[in-house]
Amino acid sequence: MNKQELFQTAVAMVANNKGLLAADESTGTMGKRLDSIGVENAEPNRRDYREMLFRANGFGDFISGVILYDETIRQNAADGTSLVKILQDAGSIPGIKVDGGAKALPGRPAEKITEGLDGLPERVAEYYQLGARFAKWRAVIDIDEGIPSRYAIHTNAHALARYAKICQEGGLCPIVEPEVIMDGAHDIGRCQEVTEEVLEVVYRELHLQEVYLEGTILKPNMIISGKKCATQASAEDVAQKTVETLLRCVPAAVAGIMFLSGGQSEEDATKHLDLMNAGSDLPWKLSFSYGRALQQSALSAWKGESANVAAGQQAFLERARANSQACAGTYSKAA
Repeated sequence: MNKQELFQTAVAMVANNKGLLAADESTGTMGKRLDSIGVENAEPNRRDYREMLFRANGFGDFISGVILYDETIRQNAADGTSLVKILQDAGSIPGIKVDGGAKALPGRPAEKITEGLDGLPERVAEYYQLGARFAKWRAVIDIDEGIPSRYAIHTNAHALARYAKICQEGGLCPIVEPEVIMDGAHDIGRCQEVTEEVLEVVYRELHLQEVYLEGTILKPNMIISGKKCATQASAEDVAQKTVETLLRCVPAAVAGIMFLSGGQSEEDATKHLDLMNAGSDLPWKLSFSYGRALQQSALSAWKGESANVAAGQQAFLERARANSQACAGTYSKAA
């Protein structure tokens, strides 16, 4: 394990008020995105969309790295340049999703376990050769009547730690992503209770499996009301309770925290991040690792048409710039 390389990668990911673009949607998920604008889910269209984003002038000013999908890390742009090289030339670090997706947890079909550990060392070695320098693995923790169970939390935490150790041995800085889903009817207090239990177990497992924390990034959910909750918490409450949870549960040695948007609107995801950074003196940098919350406006502006590439890029850069300002705690004050 090259600890210095892992640490340098992790620090670069959260440096200079930059964040990550999560462009690791599976083929099926990307199909839903394209379908929303009436574009066929074909390999050239997926490539053209991502190429549009990656070639935006000033991309690297706001985006420190990009989480890629297996198809994307192997793709070439229309002119034959690899998408990995386009990112590297922009000063952005290529990363890769390595999990195999969330499946039904044995014995608890209402809950999920993320698969993909089999053959992971070999895949990590290949991705490193392809240019990746960090990786992502997402665990899914749902909230509903009687769940999450301790069984689901512990099995997912154990898998996250195994993944992280394998990645570090292979030279990839692991993003540890235990996502507490916001789809339920639970209130913000229940989200905080579950998230704190999840993070406590995750960091216990990382310690037991001797993961080098300084060479990791945490990608957590924010503490937020479930979408079906009758009373939605204010942006100020989201920021306050999220910071409380991080201070209670996340070791100061962790290199950085890069939030997932988790289904929030573009504007809400930015405002919440801004409030956390404007009002807190924390041991880690708080940044973003957003998918839809960086892409929705760009996708709508592009519409799958070459004539709209510039408009799509402009919409993307506006959201990227806004989230960069949120990393500095200046977005709410920006003109």
